[in-house]
Amino acid sequence: MSDNNNKNVLAQNHQQATLDLSIELLERPSVTPDDDGCQDILSARLEQAGFDCEFMYFGDRDKTGEHAEVKNLWARRGAAHPVICFAGHTDVVPTGDEKNWTYPPFTPTIADGHLWARGAADMKTGIAAFTIASERFVASHPEHKGSIALLITSDEEGPSINGTVKVIETLEARD
Repeated sequence: MSDNNNKNVLAQNHQQATLDLSIELLERPSVTPDDDGCQDILSARLEQAGFDCEFMYFGDRDKTGEHAEVKNLWARRGAAHPVICFAGHTDVVPTGDEKNWTYPPFTPTIADGHLWARGAADMKTGIAAFTIASERFVASHPEHKGSIALLITSDEEGPSINGTVKVIETLEARD
C-alpha cells in the first residue's frame, strides 16, 4: 500500500473514531448542569491513553438551578510545561418542544451529510475531535515534551459559575 493510501486509511479511521465518540456523547441528554455520564466516558478513554483524570465538583448537591452541583473533569498527561489545554463543555441547553425537531434531539442522525442532535455543533463533536486527536498524538509521541490537558465542564450553558472558572481557580491555588 502506498504512503498516500496509508494516510487516507488513517484519516478515515480518525474520522470514524471521532464520529463514534460524538454519537456516544450525543446520545446522552446532558441538559445543564447534568453531565449524564459524558465525562465518565471521556475519563475512561483518557486514562487508557495515560492521562491523570480528576473530577471536581462545585455547587450544592441538594439544589437545582444556579446553585446545583456541577461535575467537571480535569485530565492531564505530563507534568512539564508548556501545557496545551483543550476546553469544552458536555452540557446542552434544554430542547424545548421535541415535536419541533426534525430529528429527535438525543438520537444522533446522519442526514444530508450532517450529524444532527442537540450538542452536535456546540460542542460534543468538538470534544470528540480533540479527545481522539489527543489519544492519537500521545500514541504516536509517547515521550512528547510538555503536557496535554483537557478541561471539561457541564456548566457552560447555564449560570457558568461552577465550571471552568472554579476549576482554574482550584488549579492555580495548587501552584
